[in-house]
Amino acid sequence: MNTSLPIFLAVMILLQNSWCQADATDFHTQTIKLALTQEPPQLNGMKATDQVSVMVLGHIMEGLTRYDRRGRLVPGVAERWEITDKRATFWLRPDARWSNGDTVTAHDFVFAWRTTLNPATASEYAFILYAIKNAEAINQGKMAPEQLGVQALDDFTLTIELERPTAYFSKLTAFVSYFPIQEKFYKSRLDRYAADADDLIFNGPFKMTDWVHSASMKLKKNPLYWNRDQIKLNAIEADYITADTRARLNLFIDDKIIFTRLDGETYQDALTRKFRIRSFSTGSVFFLEYNHRPGRVTSNLSLRQAISAVFNADEFVNKVLATPGNLRGESLFPVWLSGTEDKFRVEYPAQKVAPDTALGRKLLTQAGLQLGIAHIPPLVLLVGDSPTAAKQAEYLQGLLKNKLDLDIKIDIQTFKQRLAKMTSGDFDMVGAGWGPDFDDVMTFGDLFASWNLNNRGRYNNAEYDRFVRTAMNSSIPKIRMDAMAELQRIIHEDAVILPLYEQGVIYLLNPKVRGVVRKVVGADPDFTFARIVQ
Repeated sequence: MNTSLPIFLAVMILLQNSWCQADATDFHTQTIKLALTQEPPQLNGMKATDQVSVMVLGHIMEGLTRYDRRGRLVPGVAERWEITDKRATFWLRPDARWSNGDTVTAHDFVFAWRTTLNPATASEYAFILYAIKNAEAINQGKMAPEQLGVQALDDFTLTIELERPTAYFSKLTAFVSYFPIQEKFYKSRLDRYAADADDLIFNGPFKMTDWVHSASMKLKKNPLYWNRDQIKLNAIEADYITADTRARLNLFIDDKIIFTRLDGETYQDALTRKFRIRSFSTGSVFFLEYNHRPGRVTSNLSLRQAISAVFNADEFVNKVLATPGNLRGESLFPVWLSGTEDKFRVEYPAQKVAPDTALGRKLLTQAGLQLGIAHIPPLVLLVGDSPTAAKQAEYLQGLLKNKLDLDIKIDIQTFKQRLAKMTSGDFDMVGAGWGPDFDDVMTFGDLFASWNLNNRGRYNNAEYDRFVRTAMNSSIPKIRMDAMAELQRIIHEDAVILPLYEQGVIYLLNPKVRGVVRKVVGADPDFTFARIVQ
């Protein structure tokens, strides 16, 4: 997921000596208050790509499956399922309801998936449905959406023909692109669908009752949710939306929110105040993504290799991020991913490169000759508007100026505008990241395939695509992992990206709030089963 996504949704609270006048929590009404780091850019599940939107959607919508409080895949709208190499069948629970009272049926999934794949929808996540027969051809305009290999045998039985053996298909169904959409409601809104709270209906644990854009959002317990008896919170109120970590820490200190993530500066403040600091490895990787489009100087391999040669991953993690839990960037594939018998990165180590300024300058001279220019023009580095993003950008700006005499123009944009510029290719380099959409190495492996629209720099390599296809078309672990190892090699040799770090976060959580789940896959943080204690 577009951690495409480098911007994370962090929402949190204060741990103070006195809670006698607390208002971030209300035990009697079971209400918690949060601060979103960004306005959710897209709550249409067919188009959502970022972690903020996915976090919100994970509370108000539900797919065939979902993740429980231990991170295990469990039944959602589907009570049970059977999957073979050629077919998947899901049996839906009859008590699953939309917030308008209608039953959630197999037809809602058929409609949603066909619409997502329709080229007119322009879904950047359509590729994640390619495991279904004919999905890719439909998305490329070669077949009609009605030819998708999915069928509602009746209201409660959904059958899917698979394009290829897909051992992880059940895990895909928990992702937002697989969520159902009611055709009748969708057609009543069309272009307005998901634009405001009234332009959505919900089938998840909560429903949205109020959305003041760029200001606040309120969720209330969904009384029609099939598992409502297990939901203890009555309301989740995001009264603030701010990317400023200092502002969120102050809100936490003032007991206005229950949860906040820390950065290098606020971490020191939290230590001074003797707050209990919690940690979590998000499973996400962050990197500098290059624009590979023809005509961009960053499409030159020698230039990209020059930048890689002078980057010091240890310095970046220890002096720039300066918070516990982050790991140096070495690969697109994070250390937690499983391989055949062990972790993928144990079986297939990433190539470590020591900084080499002399090599970097040599490569830069080579790039100038290849491009036919005496001096590389200023490069535009696109980043988000958070203090952390600005600090990282300024470090990279200084590093490249000092080591390579490259001029970097920093383009700071709001989350939504940054995503728009990434999609349109309005950048030379962009601070980007990726979080797992499902628990399989493929969630990272196909990111830079030519057909993946989350490949914002439009990297295009036939060899890379071939190895992705090899892994997609096999259910044999060794064949799949060998193919992924080749992808890791290509990314390094072709300097597709500059790995920066694997994310570990530290945060504060109100001690009166129990049951908040941090998850590598799915909505994170997950407040679905949270509760307030006295």
